[in-house]
Parts: sequence; C-alpha cells; structure tokens
Amino acid sequence: MAVSISRVPGRSDFHMQAPAKKGLPSEKILTGLVVAIVVILSILPMLRLVQEILAPGGRLSIAAVEAGLSNPSTWTATWNSLVVGFGGTILAVLFGTAVAILVSLTDVRGRSAFVLCFVTPLMIAPQVTALAWLQLFGPASPLLKLIGLAPPLGTRNPLYSAQGIILLLGIQYGPLVFLMVRAGLRKLPRELVEAGLAGGAGRWTVLRTIVLPLMTPSIIGASALVFVSCVGNFGIPAFLGIPANYLVLPTLIYQRLAGAGPSVLAEVAFLSVLIGAIAMAGIVAQDIISRRRDYRISTTSLPVEPFELGRYRVLAETIMWLIVCAILVLPLLGLFLTSLVPGYGIPLSLKTATLSNYSFVLFDHAAAKSAFLNSSVLSVTAAVFAVLVAVPLGYFIAWRVSWWTKILNLTVEMPYALPGVVLAIAALLLFLKPIPLINLQIYNTVWIILYAYLARFMVLALRPTVSGFHQIDRSLEEAAQVAGAGFMMRLRTIIFPLVAPVAVAGGLLIFMTALSELTVSALLWSSGSETIGVVIFSFEQGGDSSYAAAISMMTVALTFLVMLASNFLAPHLPNGVLPWRD
Repeated sequence: MAVSISRVPGRSDFHMQAPAKKGLPSEKILTGLVVAIVVILSILPMLRLVQEILAPGGRLSIAAVEAGLSNPSTWTATWNSLVVGFGGTILAVLFGTAVAILVSLTDVRGRSAFVLCFVTPLMIAPQVTALAWLQLFGPASPLLKLIGLAPPLGTRNPLYSAQGIILLLGIQYGPLVFLMVRAGLRKLPRELVEAGLAGGAGRWTVLRTIVLPLMTPSIIGASALVFVSCVGNFGIPAFLGIPANYLVLPTLIYQRLAGAGPSVLAEVAFLSVLIGAIAMAGIVAQDIISRRRDYRISTTSLPVEPFELGRYRVLAETIMWLIVCAILVLPLLGLFLTSLVPGYGIPLSLKTATLSNYSFVLFDHAAAKSAFLNSSVLSVTAAVFAVLVAVPLGYFIAWRVSWWTKILNLTVEMPYALPGVVLAIAALLLFLKPIPLINLQIYNTVWIILYAYLARFMVLALRPTVSGFHQIDRSLEEAAQVAGAGFMMRLRTIIFPLVAPVAVAGGLLIFMTALSELTVSALLWSSGSETIGVVIFSFEQGGDSSYAAAISMMTVALTFLVMLASNFLAPHLPNGVLPWRD
C-alpha cells in the first residue's frame, strides 16, 4: 500500500497522506443505502399518512378531518386519552422519582437486585402487565380463592375503569422515570450537597432546595416521554378499557378498523394524527418549560455520598422489597396460578392444577403455534437488521457531524417517538396497494408487520451504538485510514468489532420489545400472521384467560432469561445501555 510523505509549508514536521479518495466510492454507496433505508422506513409512511388526510385519491379534501371532528366519539376518546395520559404520567413521575431518590441517595443495601426487579415491569409487554393484574384482583383469581378473599363470580373487576388504567400505566412507566431521574442523580455535584449540609440544612431541606431543583430537567424529560407512552399505549386500555366501554384514541381506532376495515382508513388516519399531535404537544411543552430556566451545572465532582439512614435503613429496605412484591411478584404469581387452572372460576388445588394450558398453546392451537414462530422470526429479524444498519448509521451520526446527519438522527427517532398506532395506520396506507415496479403485495401478510417493527424499533439499536461511538478512541480508525485501508475494510475490521457489544445490546432490547408487541401488530395482523401479543389479546377477549396466562408466562420467562443472559455483555458496555444494570 503506497503512502506518501510530504512536507507542510511553514512547518518542520512531516505528515502522512493516504492515497486520495481511497475507499470514497464505497463510503458514498453505503451512505446512500443508509439514507434510503431511513427514508423508506421513516419518511414515506408519514408522507402517505398526511396525503390520506389532506389529499385522498390525489385531490385536496378535508372531508376526513370534518368527519373526525364532527363525530362525538372522537372527542370522548380524546378526553379519555388526556385523562389517562396525564393521570398515568403524574403517578409514574411521583413513583419513579421517589424510588430513584431512595435508591440513589441513601445507603440501602441490595441495590443491584432491586434495580433488576424494579425495572423488569418496563421490559414486560403492557398487555401482559394488564392481564397479570386482572388475574390478581378478578373474581376468578386463583390466588384470592386460595386465601379466601375472592369476590363472588360475576363481580365486576375493579380495574375495569379509568382509575385502573391510570394505576397500571403508572406502574408500567414508573421504572422509566426511575431510570432517567437516577441518571441525573448520578451527575449531582457532591460539593453542592455537602455545602448545604455544612451550612446547617437538614437532609429534607437539601433534598427540597438543592437536589429536586437540579433534577428538574430529568423529571421534565421523563414526564414528556411517559406522557407520549401513556397516550399511545394500546395494551392496557384495551384489556381494561374495552370491557368497561372506556375508549381512548388507540382503542377507538382498533374498533373502527375491526368493524369496517379499509373503508375507514381515511377516518382512522385522522385519529392517528390526532394522537400524534397530542404526543408532540407534550414534547413541545417539555421543551418550552426546560428553556425557561438555566439548569446547567458548571462543576463536576465525585458522586454524592449516600445519606445514612441509621435505624431507618431496615424500614427503607423493607419498603423497597414490598414495592417489588406489589408491582412484580404478586401480579406474576396471580398470572402463573391462572395458567395452572383448567377453566374460569375453578379453584386451584393439587387435584385441579394442570399444565394442559401450556400444552394446548404450544402444540394444539394452530394460531398460537403460528404466533410463536411469527413473533420469533419477526423479533430476531428486526434485531439483526437494526444492528447491521445501526453501525454505519451511528458512524455517520457520531463521527460525521453535519446538518444532514442531525436530520437523519431526528428522522430515525420519529417512528418511535410517535405513538405506535400512528405508524401502524401509516404502514396500512402505504402498502394497501402492491409496491410499484415490482408489483409485490405485502398488505395482509407478516411482512407489513416486519416493516413496522423495523421502522419503530431501529432507534433502540441506534441510541446505544451512537453512545458507543462517542466512547471509542477514533485514532484507531484514523490510523487505518492513513495506512490506506478503505472505508468498508475499516468498517468491517475495526469499527464493527469495537461497537459490536453495544449494538448487540440494542438488538437484545429490540428482541424483548418486539417479541410480544401488540400496539402495531393489533392493527396489521391477518390470518396466518398472528403474533404472540395478538393471540394473548384474542384469548383474553374470548374469555380464555388461562390460555392467555400460559402464553404470557412463557414470554415473561423468556424476557427475564434474555435480561440475565445479556449481563454477560455488561463489562463491554457503557453505563445505561442495559437499563436493569445497577
């Protein structure tokens, strides 16, 4: 490989120059390919969605908007979405912030085990969370029957209400607030806290006047993210709201599509944009609030010394583990016991306990068997594809900083930032007709679900990959470039091996998220393309809670095993890539 040595005018040193434009064509080709993938996955479906609302059939019209605004159910569902959105956000923020302060600023023991257990509900699909809680408190609850506290059969489940939805949304997303606030607490300046204590302020005063004000950005950011998640959540409102006729926008869209099919696509497109507008309003409000005050910290120091709880430490630790029992152990125990009973309302005993529900969904039920195969293939394919794309895409975003890479980053974030129902409707509209030129029809097939998964979950692999690039010493790649290595060779032999652990960790997150996903697949599935989330929902809607519980327990067990197995990657990962790692 020829390398020239040239003298720089005005300097006495020499520098090496790589052959001009070596490897440039391959970099351009890869850049174009990555940009094309982002456009196809993120921009095209959104453009198609807007077209359907403003120019259906190629002609400007606001008929869909007028029809949506004139329908009373639209306003009812919108109000309900705002109620559960704000209610779930407030509960999650209070819950997650309190636990983050307890774990991060005190000398409680067993943090690692507690964080793993506390974050686990965030990794479990919302519909599984809803099913677990329904089986815990329902009149047919095997657990309540065992202890003699079950209400009479036919009694209304108390979770079938707006309050029940808010409660479960708060529990589902409280760990998300915990993770974001705890990340902020780790950057809390030690000297400010010590100065407050040295000045005679008590711990509560320091917490109120120093810690919480400095945590405002983290709390506001978490609030915006949780609000978007609550407004776009389908699983919990579907399981708890539909039986009570308490519809939010995602469940209203589902009922409209299930009842009328493609003929109402223009109407549900407007409803999905309405959800997106509410979600974006929350993000904009968060940005405006954050700008009103300067929260920057101009000092760095060691982490804050934990507050000693003294004789209250045992009480605090007891509260910690009671929280784990309440949000994780008891619901999953109720779900597991339900999976062992042969039918609705039958008390659990040594004589009635059976594994036939597991056998039925694994070997006898055709849709369930198909769902396991479909979800496994979809989640693995989405994870592998996202990892392969995230490495070059992360390279451009992290090491080729310019206006177009910033736009590219925001574009990839869009399908995940918006509620999943928005992407699902956009995908339906985009592929309602065969793909031009190749005349390929993917509507009503499993491939449209794969497309939606690729678009929605790509960012889960990109975020940790970009973080990994920021922590890599770029001199290795630069040395290879000076030595004449082309871009593809550098990417294959240097860049990919260095960022592979974080990219694979992102892929694992995608696998766990997509395995039992429901929000997107509930609107896109067809006969033969059922997913695990759809089958769980169908069983519960049909009254077969024992079968739904059996499938749910298998997905929870698999998710937990993947979480534990991914810990082997932890020594090679930046902090925060695996959210359940302390």
